[in-house]
Amino acid sequence: MTDADRAYRRFVAIGDSWTEGVGDPDRTLPNGLRGWADRVAEVLAARSDDFGYANFAVRGRRVHELLDEQLAPALALGPDLLTIQGGGNDFLRASVDIDVLVEAIDRAVARSVRAGAEVVLFTHGAAASGPFRALRGRIAIFNELLREVADEHGAVLVDNWRLREARDPRFWDADRVHLSPAGHHRAAMHVLDALGIDHGLEPHPLSEVAPTSGRDRLLEELAWVRSFAGPWACRRLVRRSTGAGISAKRPTLTRI
Repeated sequence: MTDADRAYRRFVAIGDSWTEGVGDPDRTLPNGLRGWADRVAEVLAARSDDFGYANFAVRGRRVHELLDEQLAPALALGPDLLTIQGGGNDFLRASVDIDVLVEAIDRAVARSVRAGAEVVLFTHGAAASGPFRALRGRIAIFNELLREVADEHGAVLVDNWRLREARDPRFWDADRVHLSPAGHHRAAMHVLDALGIDHGLEPHPLSEVAPTSGRDRLLEELAWVRSFAGPWACRRLVRRSTGAGISAKRPTLTRI
């Protein structure tokens, strides 16, 4: 099939905050977010007169939660394109069984392929320095096992681990966990590229990074701890997810 012939008509996304679009605010859209999946849907909608898009992703969901809650209703919509993303909230736990995570994803991919969907999977990237560096080992293992799942089932793999540009802080939100609008735009480009879709999107222009002094960097770190790391730790203590009370942003197929 040539790119000109390829036209997805039912695109459904499942996942956590990354797929919900946290970090890319737009008050006019469901949940007040846009995100990479919406951006991909916008491109695909222009290629088909009969197009529907649904997004079940909810922030804070771990792999078993998002698969239990989102996969069945997603497949009930009969997608010809399904993106499955997750794992970030599992990696942040004190302990995680990577094999169990990937086995669950493997079963979900097999089920989705049998249902007739083309499946897109995502490896995770990890910062080369800073507070998330300690996660690189478990993320690397997850990514390698996920590549095996993609190979086994013929899934499309968006390999975020190898994106060196993702180390640029301008692609990240102030919380250092979620993508910025420029990051979501770039992520949409990578998904479309992996699908072989000629999209015509150009990278967002990035502002210049002003040099900062040691004192300014320390103040930035303190502000980050106060605004993001501290509240996250408090939520963990009381076992409250960031997704508490949040519903799927697009639970039915609609044209975007």
